[in-house]
Amino acid sequence: MADASTTPTSTISRIGRSWVWVVPLLGLAALAGSWERELPTIGYVVVGAVLVGVVLAAVHHAEVIAARVGEPYGSLVLAVAVTVIEVALIITLMLGKSSEDASTLARDTAFAAVMITLNGIVGLSILVGSLRHNTPRFNPEGAGGALAVVVTLTTLTLVVPSFTVSEPGAQFTPLQLAFVAVAAIVLWGAFILLQTGRHRDFFLPVSKSGKIIDEDSHSDPPSNRQTWISLALLLASLVAVVGLAKGMSPAIEGIVESAGIPDTFVGVVVALVVLLPEGLAATKAAARNRLQTSLNLGIGSAMASIGLTIPAIAVASIWLPTPLTLGLGPVQIVEFLLTVAVATLTIVPGRATRLQGVVHLVLFAAFIFLSATP
Repeated sequence: MADASTTPTSTISRIGRSWVWVVPLLGLAALAGSWERELPTIGYVVVGAVLVGVVLAAVHHAEVIAARVGEPYGSLVLAVAVTVIEVALIITLMLGKSSEDASTLARDTAFAAVMITLNGIVGLSILVGSLRHNTPRFNPEGAGGALAVVVTLTTLTLVVPSFTVSEPGAQFTPLQLAFVAVAAIVLWGAFILLQTGRHRDFFLPVSKSGKIIDEDSHSDPPSNRQTWISLALLLASLVAVVGLAKGMSPAIEGIVESAGIPDTFVGVVVALVVLLPEGLAATKAAARNRLQTSLNLGIGSAMASIGLTIPAIAVASIWLPTPLTLGLGPVQIVEFLLTVAVATLTIVPGRATRLQGVVHLVLFAAFIFLSATP
């Protein structure tokens, strides 16, 4: 009788979770059916719904991989995968835009990624974690080191060009761009060696007492077969996300134009779509009292977006027909400096409160508002 009673439950569970295996394939099918085609309004609505489903499926498969490889490798897998998609999407959209509009797309998307991760993802994770677990703990050593790398990368690649005199228009000279690209790769690589090497424990979840949580003691990791399947479906999901996002770009640009919003806001939309999987994964981790994992995802995504995207775009700019404008404007620089100050004060105590989450979310809302109405 016991077997008979448990079989339906397990069957229902499998059916309930089967969508995460089907949706990535549905996303690829929708991509094939809509590629380079003008769609009616209902078509864009359907593609948008499929895009959201694919993003949710990507989160699930990233979590399966993370459970298998453990932290901080799981966060690293998703950060790198999403950054690859971000680079592909930026280059694709740059090729489809006019020279003037395309020159700032990489800058707008990279800066939006920094603001979305450091304020949106981190703020929401802190708020959710503090509401569920009062004052969740994390490792300030790991989060602080990651923040230092993000601040350095962003300053070198996006702030410094606004003050160089060798090249007008907030642009680097080819030699300056080459130096910054190499410096970005070195910084990102040095951090990864720290995160996965001697100081790996700085990036592991901690309990309220400050002790490292042994994830392996709570549940069995997925099998190798499950992990490889999830990896394949994660890659399929990310390809579908970038393809469907590109297909929807005419609709997005049309909405932005009809609303009277600056064209630079397209970069914000691109970053929001690309970072949605990590945002959902970070929020779910915070709800499970794994705020360190949330910070690994949030700050790590900002680092990957700058440390990998800018060098990749710098190399691609050799063949791209448009100039590469990276320097931020005065308002953006002020927003960045304020974010750095608040993030530093958030990380130093090693504990999170609701107030900190609210402050970060207000900064995120201010960034979105000022991007839409500069």
